[in-house]
Amino acid sequence: MAVERTFSIIKPDATARNLTGAVNALIEKAGLRIVAQKRIRMTREHAETFYAVHKARPFFGELVDFMISGPVVVQVLEGEGAVLRYRDVMGATDPSKAAEGTIRKVHARSIGENSVHGSDAPETAAIEIAQFFSGNEIVG
Repeated sequence: MAVERTFSIIKPDATARNLTGAVNALIEKAGLRIVAQKRIRMTREHAETFYAVHKARPFFGELVDFMISGPVVVQVLEGEGAVLRYRDVMGATDPSKAAEGTIRKVHARSIGENSVHGSDAPETAAIEIAQFFSGNEIVG
């Protein structure tokens, strides 16, 4: 497998509970490197742009409100097959269906408050990374 990058967000439900370090430990244990990371407060406009793919869905407004409700930690992760590897580490969106030891099984409160976001494809990762990081902020 090729070395690639993926994008991650540690969501407000996790940052409110001081879980950034615990989530990072699971990421690193899976063999992924955190090559960029910053704690930010998303604006409504930024959240609406980021989640625009869900705009027509009934949960869009609730999702945006949740993502701006507190600080998040945005990250660039790097490693072999990083996109799929991180999706495996995150676990299923529904924490009750997530595999043991995954971020969502261990830390998520619900389907909505599921602690993390990860890109679904390398192409999506490139777009998402560019929304939050400039090239000189990513140090491999």
